[in-house]
Amino acid sequence: MAIKLNPGDGRTRSSVSIFIVVGLCCFFYILGAWQKSGFGKGDSIPIEVTKVTKTASECTNPTLTFETRHAGDTASLDGDSGSKPKAFKPCSSKYTDYTPCQDQKRAMTFPRENMNYRERHCPPENEKLRCLVPAPKGYVTPFPWPKSRDYVPYANAPYKSLTVEKAIQNWIQYEGNVFRFPGGGTQFPQGADKYIDQLASVVPIENGTVRTALDTGCGVASWGAYLWSRNVIAMSFAPRDSHEAQVQFALERGVPAVIGVLGTIRLPYPSRAFDMAHCSRCLIPWGANDGMYMMEVDRVLRPGGYWVLSGPPIHWKQNYKSWQRPREELEEEQRRIEETAKLLCWDKKYEKGEIAVWQKSTNPDSCRSRQSKVKFCDASEADNVWYKKMEACVTPYPDTNNQEEIETQLKPYPTRLHAVPPRIASGSVPGVTVDAYLDDNKQWQKHLNAYKKVNKLLDTGRYRNIMDMNAGLGGFGASLSSPKQWVMNVVPTIADRDTLGAVYERGLIGIYHDWCEAFSTYPRTYDLIHANGLFSLYKGKCDLEDILLEMDRILRPEGAVIFRDEVDTLVQVKRVASGMRWDLKMVDHEDGPLVPEKILFAVKRYWVTGDNSNATSSQ
Repeated sequence: MAIKLNPGDGRTRSSVSIFIVVGLCCFFYILGAWQKSGFGKGDSIPIEVTKVTKTASECTNPTLTFETRHAGDTASLDGDSGSKPKAFKPCSSKYTDYTPCQDQKRAMTFPRENMNYRERHCPPENEKLRCLVPAPKGYVTPFPWPKSRDYVPYANAPYKSLTVEKAIQNWIQYEGNVFRFPGGGTQFPQGADKYIDQLASVVPIENGTVRTALDTGCGVASWGAYLWSRNVIAMSFAPRDSHEAQVQFALERGVPAVIGVLGTIRLPYPSRAFDMAHCSRCLIPWGANDGMYMMEVDRVLRPGGYWVLSGPPIHWKQNYKSWQRPREELEEEQRRIEETAKLLCWDKKYEKGEIAVWQKSTNPDSCRSRQSKVKFCDASEADNVWYKKMEACVTPYPDTNNQEEIETQLKPYPTRLHAVPPRIASGSVPGVTVDAYLDDNKQWQKHLNAYKKVNKLLDTGRYRNIMDMNAGLGGFGASLSSPKQWVMNVVPTIADRDTLGAVYERGLIGIYHDWCEAFSTYPRTYDLIHANGLFSLYKGKCDLEDILLEMDRILRPEGAVIFRDEVDTLVQVKRVASGMRWDLKMVDHEDGPLVPEKILFAVKRYWVTGDNSNATSSQ
């Protein structure tokens, strides 16, 4: 027989139980905080932040949505106490494609010799834009990969010049409200796939030996786009142009690319980074300046790597008339290229039609006799490249008495992604041991799992172009590795240690950059940005506001940002970002609220030029 209970007694017992549980929780929280501090001061997190933070697993705030909606959500999120933050105004519509350090008007004031005017020339402090760069009217989220390889919405890059200029070369076609990229190119009229097939008969592209590639003068980066299906990732670059928007098209397609040129300063990549370098009619004068440009390619090409040159002057005897260039000029250009290649210890492996392939030797002793008159660069400066003048000198092989270490081939990809990079195994990265590297891998997998609990779209293909602004050993990018996305691993020039060479040895790509300046890309070229400890690193170096405005410039509408930093730093970041038409949410570290490091998630609202409906950001 069931026993009847007085409803009032049940409520009383429940109330008492809840009171006891809450009391115990409070007691142990205070006790834990006291033990952690050692002086009974408790957690140093500001009270206002503590009120609104949750652990990543608990964060289910429905107003912070990562889905594509093409409309801003003005719902209020958690905010900081105090006065209303500064609201940043939109820039004029003429700045929709503004690239601060490659601005056309500024560029024309610099010398044209050796393409100097096409290099980075950033505005002085008093000329920096401190407004939000708008998207053009009609802007839409790009197609997901792999459809984006072949189609780009016209509204996102409304420039038809290439459809006329490259019409017979099958680069790009305008079809209604989209551009179509058939995969053609000046040197591969039958398509990039057929061209790559020809290269693959000489270069080990298919087995993972070649993973990282450099495409100089990339055009719309069809070569890099079609290499992707073969598990090869290409870093493509081309100069900023006034109307063709080649690099912009490459990034809209979802292909890694930056604005850049071989000119007077070194390329922003570490030595021995790439498994292959490529030039398809890239119009670089390889034989000029005592072979300086080939020597720069040699610096970034690893021992055993390949250099591919297709187009002039290769096969000049049959093509000089169609190229409309004098025989003597082309013959001399090829002679200089062949001569420089020998000095660099490159052996020609293939020449057929307009394609030639060289391979860099793995053994520097095998060609010492060729280099009796060669000027060698300072080996200690091989990775010191930021605004450093390019010189006609040969970068020596690593200083080691162990020839086997030089000749050791990297493991095939994807095995090399998590294998210990040779630079770490040999102790070349100060302060990073093998154990520290392995621990870093585990830590980033843990961080990524926490991120996914908040942003469930991280590995769905929603984000194709991803940037890690302070990449370290590349752990974030390695944990995210997927055919659906790629990560630009940025190592700041002021970082405590140079880790970019090790990042490349993992089969990832990246670049050196100083975040006190604008990045070499068009606006709206990244879907997701990750900033780990970046603002602590740059504290006192330059204005936090300028870095955030640059992040907004390169982030797509409805793109996402993940900040990881000390709580007091993130409070400042959050306050500034609250005036930038971003929705924001602070959460605790995955190990709990007592860890002073926090995570700030952000989503950039959708708005276009002339749209002031989202002028008031969430607080």
